[in-house]
Amino acid sequence: MEKVIQIEGMSCQHCVGHVETALRQVAGVRTVRVDLAQKRATVEVDATVTDEQLKNAVEELGYDVKAIKDA
Repeated sequence: MEKVIQIEGMSCQHCVGHVETALRQVAGVRTVRVDLAQKRATVEVDATVTDEQLKNAVEELGYDVKAIKDA
């Protein structure tokens, strides 16, 4: 299953790296692609991963999740 996470607050590649690392640490996340220009992350996840888990992983870093949608 693929999810698209709209993220506000990322301003550089350092931010992208932090978000990628945090999302990869969520159990059940298979792949992560973060696009700074589009302000979004696309993740491939197992059915066990909840939107809340993804949101918490990003927001714990200080970024704001605007939306999570199925791709």
